[in-house]
Amino acid sequence: MALSDADVQKQIHHMMAFIEQEANEKAEEIDARAEEEFTIEKGRLVQQNRLKIIEFYERKEKQVELQKKIGASNLLNKSRLEVLKAQENHIRNVLHEAQGKLVILTQNPDAYTRLLQDLICQGLCQLLEPSVMLRCRRQDQALVERAIPGALANFKSIAGRTSKVEIDSTNWLPAEICGGVELVVMPGNRIKISNTLEARLDMLAQQMLPEVRTMLFGANPNRKFDN
Repeated sequence: MALSDADVQKQIHHMMAFIEQEANEKAEEIDARAEEEFTIEKGRLVQQNRLKIIEFYERKEKQVELQKKIGASNLLNKSRLEVLKAQENHIRNVLHEAQGKLVILTQNPDAYTRLLQDLICQGLCQLLEPSVMLRCRRQDQALVERAIPGALANFKSIAGRTSKVEIDSTNWLPAEICGGVELVVMPGNRIKISNTLEARLDMLAQQMLPEVRTMLFGANPNRKFDN
């Protein structure tokens, strides 16, 4: 039985409605999927940028902390250097004061002669030479001449040998030094022992520097060794 025009139109409308419904459902499904993907991508981008911002400020914070530590370390080092400089100046003043007392010692002829005798004997024991040229200040010549015999006697007693000591009257030690002597092996000044009072004070200061520091400033808790 053939369909009437009305039935055909009715079926066509029914099919069109079905197709339209399918299309609408498909469009809604696509929109929903797109919205979901957009939300996921937006969340990913937000999280990614959030992590970048956190990382940026953490890096900045670390840089600030590092700058603070560097600044504190520089300030501490500067303070330590200032303390060390002040200590060195104080030690220098102490040595200068000690040098002034050496000048007072030379003003006592008997005590200074005994000291010259010991300095000459010590130099002879270091050199162990049969002949030595001795240098002194011009103003000390008489006292040195008095000290030489006793120094030679002590040298013979200690070393079991003799030596000839001659004062070098052409090369006097500077008048402005505190005193003492130099012993030289001739010819050519090939060996020289400096036993001036300044040289002895410098040597003693170097040897006793740790003890001097401790006496003046107390023990350093950071120092493991004294030399």
